[in-house]
Amino acid sequence: MSTTTAPTSRTHGLAGSTIVPAHERTLRNRVSLSESIRHSLTMAYRGLLKIRRTPEQLFDVTLQPIIFTVMFTYIFGGAISGDVSNYLPVIIPGILVQTVITTSVVTGTQLREDMDKGVFDRFRSLPIARIAPLSGALLADTVRYAIATTLTFVMGFIMGYRPHGGIWSVIGAALLVIVCAWAISWIFAFFGVIARSASSVQGISMIILFPLTFLSNAFVPVDTMPTWLQAFVNINPVSHLVTAVRDVLNTGAFTTEAVWPLLGSAVIVAIFAPLTVRAYMRRA
Repeated sequence: MSTTTAPTSRTHGLAGSTIVPAHERTLRNRVSLSESIRHSLTMAYRGLLKIRRTPEQLFDVTLQPIIFTVMFTYIFGGAISGDVSNYLPVIIPGILVQTVITTSVVTGTQLREDMDKGVFDRFRSLPIARIAPLSGALLADTVRYAIATTLTFVMGFIMGYRPHGGIWSVIGAALLVIVCAWAISWIFAFFGVIARSASSVQGISMIILFPLTFLSNAFVPVDTMPTWLQAFVNINPVSHLVTAVRDVLNTGAFTTEAVWPLLGSAVIVAIFAPLTVRAYMRRA
């Protein structure tokens, strides 16, 4: 007498890896938009809990604004602007942009670390939208940007910086920088998905960010640079962002310079969000 067995809900491939059946993948692809948002928020909350349990992850966003603000201000202040007080309106927007943009690298490195540790493999067995772990991580990292932004302004205030635009200009500048950093984080999220290790993501990020941040108008006036270098600095998107932040903080006005960083951010998201999601889905 022959016996039949019910089909199992999981099959196993090489090395005991779990293969999600096709009908389950189809169901998870049909998750509604509201459920996807809810799942993403849950994953973002997981990221915040992860930060709370390992606060050393915040060393970069807590120490870098303090060290860079103090060091650059007292090293370059007298030589560039004559004294520290005159240099603060120049350096604080520059440090703000540099710090927050640099912080966006963490998105890619931590994403790669989670994938290497098998965390995302465990997420595959959960009844959640497949995009939720990725979107949740990107959302949680905005807290890092907010912390870096706040500490930069606090250090500037302690050293005597007073934005002429008032509190609303501070909020506007902070939102502008955070939005741009979030857009840039999609680039490093993409590298985090396709790279082989977290260290390679870190190396790639330095190759990209180091020239963009230092070969800009963040720390010194453009007219003090060689003519050939000025051509690059003037088209550098970081320079446009720094100029926009300075205008907002020091005059309280959103000028046309703010349009270019926002437009560039939209282009980055339009290009790298689909690439990142597609690469991530292949692995999820």
